Amino acid sequence: MSVRILLVDDHKIMRDGLRGLLEEQSGMEVVAEAENGRKALRLAHELKPDVVIMDIGMPEMNGLDATRQIKADCPGIKVIALSMHSQRQFVVGMIKAGVAGYLLKDCAFEELTRAIRTVVDNQIYLSPQIAGTVIEDYTQRLSAECLSDSPVLTPREREVLQLVAEGRMTRQIANCLHVSVKTVETHRRNIMEKLNVYSTAELTKFAIREGLTLLEC
Repeated sequence: MSVRILLVDDHKIMRDGLRGLLEEQSGMEVVAEAENGRKALRLAHELKPDVVIMDIGMPEMNGLDATRQIKADCPGIKVIALSMHSQRQFVVGMIKAGVAGYLLKDCAFEELTRAIRTVVDNQIYLSPQIAGTVIEDYTQRLSAECLSDSPVLTPREREVLQLVAEGRMTRQIANCLHVSVKTVETHRRNIMEKLNVYSTAELTKFAIREGLTLLEC
């Protein structure tokens, strides 16, 4: 059975070129075209294509909003963004909207066909240029979440916490770290205040959650 494709781009020459190339491919069929997101949304509802090739910058309704609505109403449809924009806001916006693939318009046609087959197989396809942007965004968000959600412990406090979670007594920790018992007690008190927890069990749960120890709860 052929992969049924809806082309969405506000430039007719772009749609004509893609249609001609796609229809030369075995197992691919262009069922309709749309020059804006609003028409794309209507055609997606009516025709239920397997894949929508979606531009971003279009009149009346942009590709991001069209993608969001298509995925909300017809979650089984795979949307591939095909855009000239590689900036983070466009890439991240389309991924959040639900695209299964993102390619730049200067890619080779073979990459587009590869992306279509990939998303039909329920996988994600990102062009190499886009993959770097996605990883960078994920890393930044992960760092921000860590900074905002997790209290900041010093390296020494993390050492003490791990040893506490592993069941070491205060004197054992002091000997292990070559510090005084009083110093360990101070670190432990500071850790509890920072984490707002006041039992060894709670400290252990936090250490496991943060990956400081592999002990089972």
